[in-house]
Amino acid sequence: MSSSSTEAPLSPDLEKNGASSTDVTKVGVAPAIAKPENAPSGAPVDPWDTDPENPRNWSSRKKWTMTAIVSAYNFVPPLASSMMAPALPQIAEHFNITSQTVVSLTLSIFLLSFAIGPLLFAPLSEVYGRTWVLHGGNLAFLAFSLGCAYSKNAGTLAAMRFMSGLAGSGPIACGGGSIGDLFAPRERAGAMAVFSLGPLVRPVVGPNAGGFIASTVGYKWIFITIAATCGVLAAAGLPLLRETYAPVIRVQRGDDGVKLPGLEGEGRGAVLRMIWLNTQRPIILLTRSFICFILSVYMSLIYGTYYLMFTTFPGLFLETYHFSVGVSGLAYLGLGIGFVLSTLIGAKAGNAIYQRLADRNGGVGKPEMRIPALIFGSFFIPVGLFWYGWSAEAKLHWIMPIIGTAIFAFGFMTAFLPIQLYLVDAFTYAASALAAASVLRSLFGFAFPLFGAQMFDALGTGGGNSLLGGLAIVLGIPFPIWIYFKGEDMRKGNPLNR
Repeated sequence: MSSSSTEAPLSPDLEKNGASSTDVTKVGVAPAIAKPENAPSGAPVDPWDTDPENPRNWSSRKKWTMTAIVSAYNFVPPLASSMMAPALPQIAEHFNITSQTVVSLTLSIFLLSFAIGPLLFAPLSEVYGRTWVLHGGNLAFLAFSLGCAYSKNAGTLAAMRFMSGLAGSGPIACGGGSIGDLFAPRERAGAMAVFSLGPLVRPVVGPNAGGFIASTVGYKWIFITIAATCGVLAAAGLPLLRETYAPVIRVQRGDDGVKLPGLEGEGRGAVLRMIWLNTQRPIILLTRSFICFILSVYMSLIYGTYYLMFTTFPGLFLETYHFSVGVSGLAYLGLGIGFVLSTLIGAKAGNAIYQRLADRNGGVGKPEMRIPALIFGSFFIPVGLFWYGWSAEAKLHWIMPIIGTAIFAFGFMTAFLPIQLYLVDAFTYAASALAAASVLRSLFGFAFPLFGAQMFDALGTGGGNSLLGGLAIVLGIPFPIWIYFKGEDMRKGNPLNR
């Protein structure tokens, strides 16, 4: 399916650069955002641009309050995805699971439904608004977490984990869109860094908490703790969170001539058609845009490697370094330190580079101006993997592999953020581009732990991580450099791009 003029963007970020409000209205789409910062100076100004109800015009305090709530809702699902990792041996013993693959499946099956959910919830957020998708996902996640806690057998636990992933993907599906609703491109990097840091750091916080909970009161209380956290967030979010999606706000207040993007007709049939159309778009982007494909594959490789670490850490630090179950959670602190440092250094530097390059270009930003930060981060990923793998293979002091994971995490986050920003900036259907990357990386996160044990048995910890580091070099070094120099020319020839 090609991108036609009648297909509406999926989020306020998706209006084409330089398109005026008049151009947008002609195809039956509500002008969803303020005039793009690089729009022609003579373009008509939509009154919505200066409307106080436009989320882009809210006070800084209100914007950051919404950002904090959305980030908090997005905190819990990835927390739950890895919080049970240190308790895997305890879960295997409780349910008499003898296969390492099945044990890994109880952890990673969460990511399988996590990949599917955004294809459903992202278009629903375009019809009913971001707010109720966020609330509904959080409350459903609470219920299925309790289901995990009281599962009677391994099959029920796996099913509840699957449903938890599906519910938890609701906030993930529209959280990035909410950030785009609130902030213009030049303001977005800081908020996106806060939002992106959560999904990455949460799986580090989770195992630390999960290890101590499992070693003191048992694995069941891991899930009860997750459910209680959802309840606290609901108590804060329900009264404070406000709708940020501009077309829904305008339709709800009855603006003349405003329609929801992509929603042709009325009733359930129109909603189903919209969901079907939007479900196809991520696949279209992956198959018809090489830039989207290669960036998504690279992001997925490092994301899958990241989750592979979660299933191999317990064996390494329990068996090789003789950590207790509770203390083994501290092995994940290296990842957390790397993520925090990358957010403090990488995000700030990347935003400064983008603004400097935009100023040199007459104040007009381009997606390729995000790439230098990606190139910088990509160098650290293989270094971290080589350091981690071979220090563990040589059984050096336990701090050495942890330092390796910190280097890997620094590179991961420093590369992850500019990829996210590039996809938002470069694609007309940015929500679909983000969904494409999200689906692919969740599938990699699901699959990698299932073959990880066999790979490390065959190649060793050093050899296995060297293989992953080599792939990170092949995908992460030449292609970003190529995109920096040739990406703009490729985008001009593809109707899916801005």
